[in-house]
Amino acid sequence: MKTVAFVSQLAIPAFILFAVLYGAFKKVRVYDSFVGGAREGLDVIFKIFPYLLAIFVAVKAFQASGAFDVIRETLSGSFEACGIPPEVLSVALIKPLSGSASTAIFTDIVRTTGPDSLASRISAVIIGSAETTFFVLAVYLGAVNIRRTKYLVPVCLIADGVGIIIAIAVVKFIF
Repeated sequence: MKTVAFVSQLAIPAFILFAVLYGAFKKVRVYDSFVGGAREGLDVIFKIFPYLLAIFVAVKAFQASGAFDVIRETLSGSFEACGIPPEVLSVALIKPLSGSASTAIFTDIVRTTGPDSLASRISAVIIGSAETTFFVLAVYLGAVNIRRTKYLVPVCLIADGVGIIIAIAVVKFIF
């Protein structure tokens, strides 16, 4: 186990050293290339920041408005009738909006229901099979300045829904 820890501590410095040496071998000005890449990275950050801010505000507004709770309460009866723990609905609803919020909800589910509960298992698979759709769209579309997204959001949300339904079905079938 100590050799694994030793190797893992050296992995990143070794990779950086390799990149610098390889660049020097290929006659590339490594530092200038690094600075140029960092400058381009800042340009991308400034391009996508308004989109990210809009997504973060929308997520907080969705949660603070009570809409999240209303949707969860409305659908929880249907979930329970199908034998699906109602806690799963929270993860399914928030995952397309925010990865960190869905991870926080998942952590709470594991803490309250236990790691081997059906709710924890389904939530874990949902976290792995659904995407943070609005965050990804904000980053990708903001980076390349795409404005017309007529069908993009509905198609992505349908894909998330299908992923969530399949996640629930697979976990219920296996466990």
